[in-house]
Amino acid sequence: MKKILSMLTMLCITVFAVANIASAHVTVSPDQVPSNSYQEFTFRVPTEKTIPTVKLKVRVPSDVDVSLIEPVPGWKYSLEKNKDGKVTNITWTAEGKGLSSTEFGEFSVMGKVSPKAKKIEWKAYQTYKDGSVVKWIQEAGGDNPAPVTKVVKGGAEGDGHNAVTSDNQGNTAAKDAGSQLPLYLSIAAVIISIIAFIISLAKKKK
Repeated sequence: MKKILSMLTMLCITVFAVANIASAHVTVSPDQVPSNSYQEFTFRVPTEKTIPTVKLKVRVPSDVDVSLIEPVPGWKYSLEKNKDGKVTNITWTAEGKGLSSTEFGEFSVMGKVSPKAKKIEWKAYQTYKDGSVVKWIQEAGGDNPAPVTKVVKGGAEGDGHNAVTSDNQGNTAAKDAGSQLPLYLSIAAVIISIIAFIISLAKKKK
């Protein structure tokens, strides 16, 4: 019986480890904002490998005018701009060891959302210490989906200072939790199946 319990424990650990890896993506928050508003966008970056993340590059969509960058201790940033002075790319580079396999980082910017924006797709490029790059640029459902912010209709054009209300923030949090529910249910189903299988084997041996 001890051997069976040991096998069950290892299987559970493996299932949760795989689930955590599968759900670890570069994300952006908030995931919904009003058009024609000033917003803070935060990119959360996990390290999925055993080597550190040392660089993050984010392409700024045409529907957002970035004006401010929040400093991150241990990281420096550089900006690329077009001929009109609009920020088109932001690159954060680690000055020290970077983000290890047990860490994540958050990188924030302030910017104005265009009155005509419908969806903001942030293409991100995550570089590891060995020089490998993970491109978070795919459509939703892909292995490496780009972080996306949905845009809803905001205030009158020219107002430009709308903010996400507490209700919207609550809805966003609820959506984040709800989006993980199928994953948790799947994990639970797999674990229950494994337990039933092992119990069945144990009964046959008696």
